[in-house]
Amino acid sequence: MSGYADIVEKIKHQFPDAIVFEQNTCDEFPTLWVNKENIVGVLGFLKKDSALRFSQLYDLSAIDEQARNNRQGQPESKFTIVYLLLSYSRNQFIRIKVGLNASKASIPSVTPVWSSANWYEREVYDMFGVNFEGHPNLRRILMPGYWQGHPLQKAHPARATEMGQFKMPEEQMLEQQDILQFKPEEWGLKSHSKNNEDFMFLNLGPQHPGTHGILRLILQMDGEDIVNIVPDIGFHHRGAEKMGERQSWHTYIPYTDRVEYLSGVMNNLPYVMTVEKMGGIEVPDRAKVIRIMLCELFRISSHLVWYGTFAQDLGMMTPVFLTFYDRERLFSIIEAICGDRMHPNWFRIGGVAQDLPEGWETLVADFVKYFPPRLKEYDKMVMKNQIFKARTIGIGVYNTEEAIDWGVTGIGLRATGLEWDFRKKQPYSGYDQFDFEIPVAANGDCYDRAKLHVEEMRQSIRIVEQCLKNMPAGPYKSTNSLTTPPDKKHTMYDIETLINHFVNVTWGPVLPAGEGFCSVEASKGNNGYYLVSDGSTTSYRTRIRTPSFPHIQFVPQYSTGYTIADLMAILGSVDFVLSDIDR
Repeated sequence: MSGYADIVEKIKHQFPDAIVFEQNTCDEFPTLWVNKENIVGVLGFLKKDSALRFSQLYDLSAIDEQARNNRQGQPESKFTIVYLLLSYSRNQFIRIKVGLNASKASIPSVTPVWSSANWYEREVYDMFGVNFEGHPNLRRILMPGYWQGHPLQKAHPARATEMGQFKMPEEQMLEQQDILQFKPEEWGLKSHSKNNEDFMFLNLGPQHPGTHGILRLILQMDGEDIVNIVPDIGFHHRGAEKMGERQSWHTYIPYTDRVEYLSGVMNNLPYVMTVEKMGGIEVPDRAKVIRIMLCELFRISSHLVWYGTFAQDLGMMTPVFLTFYDRERLFSIIEAICGDRMHPNWFRIGGVAQDLPEGWETLVADFVKYFPPRLKEYDKMVMKNQIFKARTIGIGVYNTEEAIDWGVTGIGLRATGLEWDFRKKQPYSGYDQFDFEIPVAANGDCYDRAKLHVEEMRQSIRIVEQCLKNMPAGPYKSTNSLTTPPDKKHTMYDIETLINHFVNVTWGPVLPAGEGFCSVEASKGNNGYYLVSDGSTTSYRTRIRTPSFPHIQFVPQYSTGYTIADLMAILGSVDFVLSDIDR
């Protein structure tokens, strides 16, 4: 953890009694426990100090500690609030924790420090029941308002079969419909303008082609102009984090594919990397390059869906058929290698499920040759189209400071001029061995975000071609006993080998108590997993940091003053997925 000593010293100098414990983790950055009374001051100091500049609240979550056995000397707490901060100027993370012991846990809100804390605090309140004092509108966000209990508490059932038979009498249905009805005054919205004219409130979604899924946006309209937007999310919530705490380390991998269902194995990568970090598992070079190749193919696949549907949102019909054709061609490669298409569940802890099949080089080489000319055709059809430009240039504009404050990552951040990509700044899985560029724009509008999507596909093809030409020999999975059972042929002669093989296959690995975090440059932005092990075969806490969650929270801030037609362009340029928002 070199380069962090000054941070701890500065905090101790500014707030002598704030730090109550310095926790050791397997991460490359420090974890500091801070008392509740100083949390707002410490976080504000970390953000604003010119030498520190931890300007982004990268994630905010919680841990229910009540069923945990291996605390490793950590301060006593019933619930632990976890803040993960990122400094772009220092290229460093820091984790701040606060322990809460009261029967009704509460902590001051940090929304005055970061705008993006609004939804994160609502999520913690919804999932854990922790109250955030001073929050502007603390209410449920993923679960409906009539839900009983807090799902990520350890006492809450993990399966529907544990909750009894579902019944809904008519009286209950009417009561719940009334709770779901939108009431402007509850959101601090006025029904009349300054000129005493009525505002109109319009539902956009949850069934609307422009929302690309079951997302509801309540629009406050003054004539044709958008005055405010209230996103209503949670329709797609499936309890992905709760499921991660009941599955074994191995059997949770298929669930990760579906968190952001357009990027396939790219969702596996941050999860297995975190488990590997916590278990001290070394991944062979061949497995690393295979992972990179598959991730970049899925990046292209995801961007092709975005390209075609974004053009369709703005009135073009032809591009979506062509981009989906190219995606099908790409899926033939994925299918040949992984045996499945959208959700191949192919990465494993310590490597990949199997080696590359015979003939993979021909399939990949053909696509590498075929795809760049197709992108040139799409440029003529879409990016150079005058109507497309008129609908996107100067629309949905925000700057770098706003993007960081609201938790924007990936293309949405690079479109404002900040050149920051995990693959270059904090290389993982061997990306530092590849030659590629990070596309950057300057205007922060819909057109720039579209331009970067297209250029990213060109860079992904460069990476895939390098994988093709430089695929190393060697094993495709680690020999670590946590990931790979003993050779089957030895189990008939050695009882210890038989026992180890049986336990590894049926129970899966037992990871040492501890915690870790890994994040990757996914197709929609930064995707990360924060895992806590209690020294068992399952994760004690599984936290998924997805990019679409903060990105959609930010949309109302730069959409006011535009029309609904402009909002279609803004939503399309964000490139979000509902499963990524709701998990």
